Amino acid sequence: MATERVRVRGMNIYRPIIYGNTATVLTPKEREALAGTVPDHTHTWTVAVRGAASAPDQDIVGGADDLSHFIKRVTFKLHDTYPNPSRNVDKPPFEVTETGWGEFEIQIRIMFVPDAGEKPITLYHHLKLHPWTATGDPEIPPLDAAVKAGPVHSWQYDELVFNDPFTTFLATLTAHAPTPLVRSRRKPVPFHLAHMGGLEASKGGTPEFTMQMEKEEAERLEEARKTVVAEEERWRVKLIEKEKELEQLQKLIAEKGP
Repeated sequence: MATERVRVRGMNIYRPIIYGNTATVLTPKEREALAGTVPDHTHTWTVAVRGAASAPDQDIVGGADDLSHFIKRVTFKLHDTYPNPSRNVDKPPFEVTETGWGEFEIQIRIMFVPDAGEKPITLYHHLKLHPWTATGDPEIPPLDAAVKAGPVHSWQYDELVFNDPFTTFLATLTAHAPTPLVRSRRKPVPFHLAHMGGLEASKGGTPEFTMQMEKEEAERLEEARKTVVAEEERWRVKLIEKEKELEQLQKLIAEKGP
């Protein structure tokens, strides 16, 4: 007889992830090799969903943890000009590597393992190939300077929150605790969080997420929540005022009669 699945009411458990991309300009030799198929491509890039913590012995952003105990599949929806634009990735690393010349929005759909009992979620990431400027616009540096500068990084930190998880799924998550983020960065901050613009901000190695960034992200989310609550209250007061006005008008119409 099948065991009934029971939810742990009032329990919330989260797992930190990052999603985004790394892009590197193609060297003249690499462009020459692609000339017969995609002569206009200028970059190679990788879009990925990873654990937030970085392995100390690897030169990639995040990825210290295997997420397959709670993620069953990640689908990356690329631009329609790519062959087979919907790419399903059913095992780690949950990433897609391609070449291209333009930036576009990538839809990322995360499907959880059946034991989670959770609906898939959809995220969106704008593929970044070029460094930012101080004004937030992309900077397209000369080829030799871009090659020398190294990869451009664009990553977003997020937390997947599981409310009232099933007991079996909770046990699985508990058995696979995420690697803690480092307290302070050992590497440069992610490019989109740097307070510098231009090509110089992308130099210096691989970005890394930290506990401080996690704290700042939580504070930003709390501020956003407060803003939404305040806005809801403002509109609630307006609605009450309008309802009172409507009630008064209906009374006036009723008193005047037909």
